[in-house]
Amino acid sequence: MRIKRSVTRFFTVLILPAISLAVVGYFGAYAIWGNRGILALEDTQAQLGIRQQQLAEVQANRERLEHRIALMSKHDPDLVEELARTQLMDGAPNQVAVPRSRH
Repeated sequence: MRIKRSVTRFFTVLILPAISLAVVGYFGAYAIWGNRGILALEDTQAQLGIRQQQLAEVQANRERLEHRIALMSKHDPDLVEELARTQLMDGAPNQVAVPRSRH
């Protein structure tokens, strides 16, 4: 009888720490391998870097287009000639049109 009580008391005392350890283990594992855990943070930061690079490219493209629009609204003759030559790829009888990269 005495052994039965000591075994029962021993397991009764260990129930609360065991439950606490299980809860801490569950949340600890989720903090590392969960959807918003440490490992997911690295992937998110890599995606953020890619998106920031894409944003910089889009902003640079937008600034280039805004500059060209500003030139068009001022009726810049050089821009008009450039657009005509790129669209028509045509020139005078003894001229050769060489396409160039856009700026």
